[in-house]
Amino acid sequence: MFLVRAPEGDYASIVDLVNLAFRGAGLSASWNSEADFIEGQRLTESLLREDLARKPDAVLLIYRDDPDGELLGTVWLEPRQDGVWYLGLLTIRPGLQNRQMGRALLGAAEGFAKQHGASRIRMSVVNGRATLIAWYERRGYFLTGETQPFPYGDQRFGRPLRDDLHFVLLEKDIG
Repeated sequence: MFLVRAPEGDYASIVDLVNLAFRGAGLSASWNSEADFIEGQRLTESLLREDLARKPDAVLLIYRDDPDGELLGTVWLEPRQDGVWYLGLLTIRPGLQNRQMGRALLGAAEGFAKQHGASRIRMSVVNGRATLIAWYERRGYFLTGETQPFPYGDQRFGRPLRDDLHFVLLEKDIG
């Protein structure tokens, strides 16, 4: 799987794909959609631009089968400290999720991070996504026992439909 840095011209397509994968409903929904407990957009182009400007060491990678083809996946990688990298926005087009592309994208992202000095990957997942957490655990990630609060009141990330949401932290040693 070949990943490239997301060019600015793809930002709108990235936002569309992330929103479809994270918040899609009905027949087009992802197997791990958040739509049952968070409604609204997961990402906007302005939020994406803000994050990239605020975190200049982060990289947003995209995946296509063909350089001119449809956007199939995304992943955010951000170096933190002491060889720890944060992974987020791991996204595969929902209609293609039964082809093991998610695990291939995750492996490629881990390889990219390792090539750039990572020894450990860290991520946060909304606690309501038990099936996704189990998927990451099957890929070698473990729950650290740490949590982070959900940003209630910050409508930029959607509107929570439950009052018990928080993030759980997962890690994997890739060194």
